[in-house]
Amino acid sequence: MSAYIILIRDRLRDEEAMARYAAAAGGARGDHPVTALAFYGAHEVREGADADGVVILSFPDMDAAKAWYDSPEYTAAREHRFQAADYRVIFVEGVPAN
Repeated sequence: MSAYIILIRDRLRDEEAMARYAAAAGGARGDHPVTALAFYGAHEVREGADADGVVILSFPDMDAAKAWYDSPEYTAAREHRFQAADYRVIFVEGVPAN
């Protein structure tokens, strides 16, 4: 069953650290089966707190999503993200295909 990681940037604190994160995260894809469905595009919040930016990544299953997120390459990249901004990261399982 497909799985998704939703990264919600609540507040950017350091643009230089964010640039380092962007460069490192781009290189962290490796052989992982990740597809970007949304990447900091225009968004509209209808309920709840606003977001500074949103990314939605698709994976074949939850194990693949966790493998990418916990990979040594992305683990190193997200250290820059922790310095750069406040994020919420949500893993969600998709629905079975009909």
